[in-house]
Amino acid sequence: MPGRLFLTRPISQVADALNVPLDPVKSEKPRPNIAPNETIAVLTANGLSLMRWGIIPVGRVNARGRPVMETIINARSETVFDKSVFSGVGRGVVPVDGWYEWTGEKRRKIAWEISLESQSLLYFAAITDVWTAPGGLTLPQVATVTCPPNRDVQKIHHRMGVILDQEDIPVWLDGSDEDAAQLMTPLQNGLLKIRRADPSIFK
Repeated sequence: MPGRLFLTRPISQVADALNVPLDPVKSEKPRPNIAPNETIAVLTANGLSLMRWGIIPVGRVNARGRPVMETIINARSETVFDKSVFSGVGRGVVPVDGWYEWTGEKRRKIAWEISLESQSLLYFAAITDVWTAPGGLTLPQVATVTCPPNRDVQKIHHRMGVILDQEDIPVWLDGSDEDAAQLMTPLQNGLLKIRRADPSIFK
């Protein structure tokens, strides 16, 4: 599942591909290594904006009524519309060039770079929320949605992000829960390119 992302093309190309205004995110720079808790560009029904990657579930509780403490960077597709902790969240799309996964033992891990063979933008389904800090400051937040892996990914990880076809983005953003749920499936096999990542990216 996505633990690090990369977007190395200019943000203007992302706005052009999605046919949305650039202004809210025009200062965003290409980044080969985007980590949780950093800001990322997110598409919502209102266009592109910057959000913190990781939902701080302040005030949210689980099915037993207990507070959820950990920051959520990925939400499971099987429960995202059912768990009380996700009640009232919005939907968004995270456009990136790809993501990284790691295999191997601690201190000997190998990083893998995953992107589309077509070199097109990859669109992760996501959920959004707003954290209100003491004093009233608000912080938009996002978490990607994951599903079981396809054959391309299963050799290196047991989960992958839900990747949307561009024509399905309006359904994800504005459709019913039932229609959106139909999109939460693994990407078709054979569309991803997986290669060893340059270790210097993470230094």
